[in-house]
Amino acid sequence: MTGSPAGEEPGDSPPTVVEEAEERARLETTLTRLGIPGLFDVHTHFLPPRVMSKVRAVFDSAGPLIGRPWPLHYRDDDEVLVETLRSLGVRRFSALAYAHKPDMAEFLNDWSADFAQRVPEALHCGTFYPEEGAADHVAARIASGVELFKVHVQVGGFHVTDPLLDKAWGVLAEAGTPVVLHAGSGPVPTEFTGPGPVRELLARHPRLALVMAHLGAPEYAEFMGMAEDFENVRLDTTMAFTDFFEEMGGPFPTQLMPRLRDLGDKVLLGSDFPNIPYPYAHQVEALERLDLGDDWLRRVLWENSTTLFGV
Repeated sequence: MTGSPAGEEPGDSPPTVVEEAEERARLETTLTRLGIPGLFDVHTHFLPPRVMSKVRAVFDSAGPLIGRPWPLHYRDDDEVLVETLRSLGVRRFSALAYAHKPDMAEFLNDWSADFAQRVPEALHCGTFYPEEGAADHVAARIASGVELFKVHVQVGGFHVTDPLLDKAWGVLAEAGTPVVLHAGSGPVPTEFTGPGPVRELLARHPRLALVMAHLGAPEYAEFMGMAEDFENVRLDTTMAFTDFFEEMGGPFPTQLMPRLRDLGDKVLLGSDFPNIPYPYAHQVEALERLDLGDDWLRRVLWENSTTLFGV
């Protein structure tokens, strides 16, 4: 069963057995219609237990980088959460960790490497931070098999253009290893967020394979522009178009919908599971109701990520 027992955490609304069954059935209907074997989610989080506990505490307290109540729908240990994804038809997924202080990235990378060994569906993920030796650490992790990195400038409190990262970005550009980058100003802007520094970074390293988290919300147009201008820049759908996200940051601009449709080969499914305040299926349903066609949806939910990661 997913979620915490009733009453364990204020605001949480754990799903019932019936609700879980209905959610699985809805997703199975979508997968059958599209003719794909499952979902490929590039933006899920699995963290060391102590770190995950602290992350949940931030959401529970609606901390300053959250900006509003955020009742978590899923609150379990890794084993249960992995089984939840499997039951929902998620065949491949990430395990994104992100460092927010020096001397933390390698601890997270060791844990993530072990997680990928234990969970065959999980991508081998890594992270890095602006500190001495960052480029060497990134190169070593790529050599060890890391398939996807995560950088979160809002939580990390640094600029993507920090000089301590320049060599690391060069290593990544040369290797072609993708990086899920949260640099949009949602949910709460900081001095480190926004499209300007990312555009500057891409001018220096135009071959970087960046996946812009949350479609770059709320600076959708600017981050979509980077996906249009740079061959290896993509977007993930994390939380985008869900009722919660649309209410929080305002609706996705309707005038951008044709551009989103035309970027269909560069949009990847992301969810932010398990740190979401609604059932997982709502993310998929939110994409379905865009009515951009089954071909677009098929690529987003499965084909684009399998192409990117050579699955």
